[in-house]
Amino acid sequence: MATKPEEADAAKPPPKSKKKLIIIIAAVLLLVLGGGGAFLYISKQKAAAAALAEEEGGEPAAHAPAAAHGADKSPPVYLPMDNMVVNLADPGGERVAQVGITLQVIDAHASDSVKAYMPTIRSSVLMLLSLKTSEELLSAEGKQKLIEDILRETSVPFGGSSEEEVVDEATTPKKKAKKKAPVQYPVVGVLFSSLIVQ
Repeated sequence: MATKPEEADAAKPPPKSKKKLIIIIAAVLLLVLGGGGAFLYISKQKAAAAALAEEEGGEPAAHAPAAAHGADKSPPVYLPMDNMVVNLADPGGERVAQVGITLQVIDAHASDSVKAYMPTIRSSVLMLLSLKTSEELLSAEGKQKLIEDILRETSVPFGGSSEEEVVDEATTPKKKAKKKAPVQYPVVGVLFSSLIVQ
């Protein structure tokens, strides 16, 4: 016959590790909180994109991913320009920049169109670079401004304006202004392959 303490030990379930249980609960809680946070972040990003699209008068952002996926079916087309060496507008005129630029174009057909105007585009970019100082080219803001200026200059042969459009609201009549549809020029991006200032 078994004694009472032995019977009590046999009736008890084997002891479970509380430490293991706490770790599992913490891991599940962490996953749930992380997933919830990611969901909220993505929701806010979509709402901000929709508000921006609505503000600009475009289509709601719900249609934007579909359009973006349609555009991503073909690989990007790049058109490298020859490296350029230009004197900068620094006092004394002793500073030079060597710049390598690659243009991103819409498609292969656009690449052919841009190649036809390449001497004009190259000349415009060289003139633009000669107006910059070494300080402008060495700062991140200056490089971004240069990219925007080059994009503007590459649109000129295709009907774009080389001047930045400044609208003076004080002299502009208060009529309902129709928003112009954005024009798609062949050059959609400017990439630096090299940028050396000496």
